[in-house]
Amino acid sequence: MNDRRPIELEAGWRSMQDGINKLKRLLEGEPEEQFDAEKYMHLYTTIYNMCTQKPPHDYSEQLYSRYRDAFSAYIQEKVLPALRETRGELLLRALVHRWENHKVMVRWLSRFFNYLDRYYISRHSLNTLKDVGLIRFKEEVYKELCGRARDAILELIRQERDGEQIDRTLLKNVLAIFIEVGMGTMEAYEKDFEEALLESTASYYKRKAAAWIQEDSCPDYMLKAEDCLKQEEERVVNYLHVDSKAKLLNKAEEELLANNETELLEKEHSGCSVLLRDDKKQDLARMYRLFQRIPKGLEPVADMFKKHVESEGMRLVKEVTEAANAKKDKDSGKPTKDSGSSHEQQYVREVIELHDKYLQYVNDCFANSSLFHKALKEAFESFCNKTVANSSSAELMANFCDNLLKKGGAEKLSDEEIEETLDKVVKLLAYISDKDLFSEFYRKKLSRRLLWERSASDDHERSILARLKQQCGAQFTSKMEGMVTDLQLAREKQQTFEDWKKGQAKQLDIDLSVTVLTTGFWPTYKSVDLALPKEMAEGVEQFKAFYEATTKHRKLTWIYPLGSVTMKAVFNAKPIELVISTFQAAMLMLFNEEEKLSWTEIKERLNMPEEDVTRMLHSLACAKYKLLLKEPAGKTIAKTDSFKANWNFTDRMRRIKIPTPPIDDKKKVVEDVEKDRRIAIDAAIVRTMKSRKVLPHQQLTIEVVNQLQRMFQPDFRLIKKRIEDLIQREYLARDEENPNIFKYLA
Repeated sequence: MNDRRPIELEAGWRSMQDGINKLKRLLEGEPEEQFDAEKYMHLYTTIYNMCTQKPPHDYSEQLYSRYRDAFSAYIQEKVLPALRETRGELLLRALVHRWENHKVMVRWLSRFFNYLDRYYISRHSLNTLKDVGLIRFKEEVYKELCGRARDAILELIRQERDGEQIDRTLLKNVLAIFIEVGMGTMEAYEKDFEEALLESTASYYKRKAAAWIQEDSCPDYMLKAEDCLKQEEERVVNYLHVDSKAKLLNKAEEELLANNETELLEKEHSGCSVLLRDDKKQDLARMYRLFQRIPKGLEPVADMFKKHVESEGMRLVKEVTEAANAKKDKDSGKPTKDSGSSHEQQYVREVIELHDKYLQYVNDCFANSSLFHKALKEAFESFCNKTVANSSSAELMANFCDNLLKKGGAEKLSDEEIEETLDKVVKLLAYISDKDLFSEFYRKKLSRRLLWERSASDDHERSILARLKQQCGAQFTSKMEGMVTDLQLAREKQQTFEDWKKGQAKQLDIDLSVTVLTTGFWPTYKSVDLALPKEMAEGVEQFKAFYEATTKHRKLTWIYPLGSVTMKAVFNAKPIELVISTFQAAMLMLFNEEEKLSWTEIKERLNMPEEDVTRMLHSLACAKYKLLLKEPAGKTIAKTDSFKANWNFTDRMRRIKIPTPPIDDKKKVVEDVEKDRRIAIDAAIVRTMKSRKVLPHQQLTIEVVNQLQRMFQPDFRLIKKRIEDLIQREYLARDEENPNIFKYLA
């Protein structure tokens, strides 16, 4: 039987008050012994007993209330008077000290009153003892002093921003109070400190930016801005809460960068354009790093980059056009080389160098950003599709490749350098809208290299075709690949002809080599029914006999303008070997039988077109090697002229090559391309209408452009014309009610 007498409230509390006073003296640093186990157990047991006594002696409710009041009494008596006397950094230090003491007090008292936590509090859903202690500090200390503390913190942060050393640990500890009094939420930190921090940050950097934008160059400003942002990030690491990072940087970026971007980028002697002009790569990389931090901050930089590259390209276009025009005036009347002037070759080289340079900018300064790749692409598309010295870039690039790939055409480049240059030219082709025009010019040049054995390397020829195929698709290169294969087959056919000749009774007086080509792969060449000299005619007949005997269902068409002849000419001084065209050879051989012939007689005997008669006679009578003498003498050919062989001709060389005046076939290439475009547009219209059956005009035009723009940029007027033509040919019909809608006629 338990006969223990109940502990009365006041008696029990006096005992507890002794323990609480002892704890206060310890916290205040007064002389006092630490709690021993006996004292601790006495206090714990007192509370336990007072809470487990039978009613009306269960004092749990009263003890819970007095527990709370014990904190308030200590705060009012000791804590607040001490804190109210301090300011600035001293206040912060005192606040941290008092907060640490308060947590110690909470820890000890909650142990003494632990039984309340275990039963009374959980049963009545009340705040825990620990929370009660925190709430007292928040309500009585924090609420009164948080404003002053915040101002003191912001002042220290300002001092640090201005370069002064501060106690970062102190700030971290003070801000921990703002976080902890939130009791699991960030509400107190955000509302009582962070809002003011963000406001003061914006205000601080607004002032700084206003001064720097006036005083500093763009690079100096960016250095300062980058340093400030780095320091703000360090601030978060050192004492601010991590949640503040994005908001803090956002404020700094807004004031330092966003609000001053236009003025900064357009600074007269140091802005973005000047940095690009002066190749300030480090500064440009910093500009990219900084402005990528703000929404749409890189768009103005990319736009200035695009305009700069475009102006550099347009400068090249202007320089080359002016140089070419000056050369044209100077060389007026003189024949020109077929692979473009040195100025135009230099233009393509400089465009390649320009692309290399600014592609490196995109990679090194602008972090390989797709935005800057797009800007580079648009800039190059802008000037690469301009007419340069009366030529399109498509033609110039085809000429450049020809010069690179033919024997003796390129500068002294190694195989690796040629491969690298070809790769760069093919990449530039991506910017050309008239890829079909490049294809046709390139095919013309390729045919000459292959047929006249001018190609420097089969490997390089195959290499560029592989690159073009990858860039533009198999259809783009199919004819060119066919040409290369054709030539290999032609060599095999020639060997078969040589073997076949050995079995023939009649041997030719001349060596004959024939290149058989497939019509569909090669450019169209005019076929001339030339009246060949007897020796040549016999060779042609013999090859015809061989071909008909070995090949079924194929018809030969002879393209004499592409032929070449090596003949021995016996002049009075010495014999000289001549390397000439079939036309030139046929013309010279007329003078084996006739001493003198008129222009008209030469034309009639050879059955040669007028323009070819004049061109060939010019090359033999008016150019460097005068194998024929013209009457009357002069530098131009007239239909009234007459000619005779110059038997007294001599030269220090034993073998000479007599070039034929080049034909400017640019006009024909353009005509062929335009014809192909009409066919391509027709096919695209029919293909689209066949699948869609009914389409309005605008939609049909858009779909046709989308299909064809990979090879060329179709002209809207031409599309309209082709639609009208297809209506006439009854492929399409207009809708009876709406003439802007077309129907497909199956």
